[in-house]
Amino acid sequence: MRDDSRKATELLAYLESERAHTETSLAPARALEDAVFAELRGRLAEDDATVPVLDDGYWYYTRFETGKQHPIHARRHGTMDAPEEVLLDGNLLAQGHDFYAIGAHAVSRDGKLLAWVEDTVGRGQFTLRIKDLISGSTLPDTAFNIAPSIVWANDDRTLFYTGRDPITLREDRVVRHTLGAGDHLVWKEDDAAYYVRVARTKSRRYVQIVVWATTTSEVRLVDAARPTTPPRVFAARRRDHFYELDHLDGRFVVRTNDRGPNFRLAEVVDGGDGDGDAAAWRDLLPHRDDTLIEEAVVYHRFVAASVRTGGLRKVQVVPVGGTPFFLDASDPAFAMTVIDTPDPSAPRVRFAYDALTVPRSIYDLDVATRAPALLKRQPVPGFDGGRYASAYLHATAADGARVPISLVYRKDTRRDGSAPLLIYGYGSYGYSQEPRFSSMAVSLLDRGWVYAIAHVRGGEELGRAWYDDGRLFKKKNTFTDFIAVTEHLIAEGYGARDQVFAMGGSAGGLLMGAIANMRPDLYRGIVALVPFVDVIATMLDESIPLTTNEFDEWGNPKEPAAYAYMRSYSPCDNVARQGYPSIYVRTGLWDSQVQYLEAAKWVARLRALRTDHNLIVLDIDMTSGHVGASGRFDRMRQSARTLAFLLHVRVRADTRPDWPPR
Repeated sequence: MRDDSRKATELLAYLESERAHTETSLAPARALEDAVFAELRGRLAEDDATVPVLDDGYWYYTRFETGKQHPIHARRHGTMDAPEEVLLDGNLLAQGHDFYAIGAHAVSRDGKLLAWVEDTVGRGQFTLRIKDLISGSTLPDTAFNIAPSIVWANDDRTLFYTGRDPITLREDRVVRHTLGAGDHLVWKEDDAAYYVRVARTKSRRYVQIVVWATTTSEVRLVDAARPTTPPRVFAARRRDHFYELDHLDGRFVVRTNDRGPNFRLAEVVDGGDGDGDAAAWRDLLPHRDDTLIEEAVVYHRFVAASVRTGGLRKVQVVPVGGTPFFLDASDPAFAMTVIDTPDPSAPRVRFAYDALTVPRSIYDLDVATRAPALLKRQPVPGFDGGRYASAYLHATAADGARVPISLVYRKDTRRDGSAPLLIYGYGSYGYSQEPRFSSMAVSLLDRGWVYAIAHVRGGEELGRAWYDDGRLFKKKNTFTDFIAVTEHLIAEGYGARDQVFAMGGSAGGLLMGAIANMRPDLYRGIVALVPFVDVIATMLDESIPLTTNEFDEWGNPKEPAAYAYMRSYSPCDNVARQGYPSIYVRTGLWDSQVQYLEAAKWVARLRALRTDHNLIVLDIDMTSGHVGASGRFDRMRQSARTLAFLLHVRVRADTRPDWPPR
């Protein structure tokens, strides 16, 4: 099935036949899909805008216009009452493209030039564009096959960007582009386990070249005022030392795991080449076994960090010369995330607050008085949070681990074991799943469903150890945790035993494939979005994007012990002659992160070996990649189809064959 050009006639015909089969199979749910789409769109404020951010005298924001698919990036000089200047109109730029996405954009220090990267395929191979904001013209300077990582130097003529390997698409190089004079390679990372990216420090003193792998990182610094000077290493890489930094007021603030897996926050005076000596780093927030420090932002008056304790994300503030304190929250399941704003003199910390019954809310908190001010709550027409209840529970895994669960339901939903239940899971790369408001979930909740998030091992909800217990030779904990959560919710009456559904995407699709093989009896239906399910074949092929970078995540199957362990859970390799739930699989032809052929192979094998006639469909988008459709209404249509599948399968009683033998 593999064709990297994605042009082979036989392949395209096969995938189109799958698309046609999906359309036919889901035709009975078409009216339901349309109804759900109308609900989702009805809960969207179509003319919404982000909270403005001040940077070098301009207020920057992103807005949408009613009926239009793509964002508009704009600014106003001095105050928000000044005339609007449109920087990028995604709707105009998207014309003539089936897929269009702006990956990143950056304005030069003098405010006169705009650089942005755009993807017109969906494969993550971006093209650099530069616009003169005075004349409105687009400059001839460009670059191809780059990542969404760009930073201007302080001379307003030099731009640093991250390039990709042409075969594996690994972000492996940093290039310095001088307007009108071309490119110069600054750094090339030859170790295939590492990615690179560029960033600027809050002080604007340095451009960072960040080199990172799963468990190790290294930062190189370029003088932003002298962009042609060679980069200097801050702290040389050493196995399993992961650190990040920022710079302001003549000091570096470093997040480092040198004294424990949950990281500490330290500071050191910017003294030149000796900064990387950890003996000189002074604690701002020491390492704690019960608190994971995830990120930090620096200002003149304080440092603020997103930290995780008790499984929930919180914000901790460290005033200069003061005592650290946490921000308060009232919901049982929530997530607070610090937001980095460009103005270092700000007296307030900005943060986002998410909860299952509260749409995303943006606050500023005065660090001196600790008084919060709500700047914006995401408008959701017709939604009344008071009609819903949330909870934060724990299930006990087979080895005794307590697995957190966030869930939400309407207050009038009966908790007697009669409700349909959808459980979402991920559990890889240390990515924690936050208990955020979901407009998509509301369409289920209003139909009497319960929605739950299983915070399984492989994420970092309970610290770095929670992640380590769900990778490499402990990967199966991710799957058994999800099964334990399912059984617990059924036992506690949150879901009917014969109406339980599961959903996950990408590495969460691996989770879906594993539980389908291990406990197909528990689930009535499964949704697997862009699923990573052909683990052995993918990890043996180092020409496929992401493979070499992820040996520390999954293992290297060229090593016999790793091969045997991965082979024991890889979904494609463990499809059995047994009954399976109804399964909806969505993928994109241009996906660079999880190739389309994984989903196609998995579906074909499921159909060949299953002993029932439950619905198994492969919904492939021929114009997009890993993130799905680029337009907001097109993404909403994909969500509506997913929900329609769940609702349809819940009531579907026939057992007719859904695909003739081929």
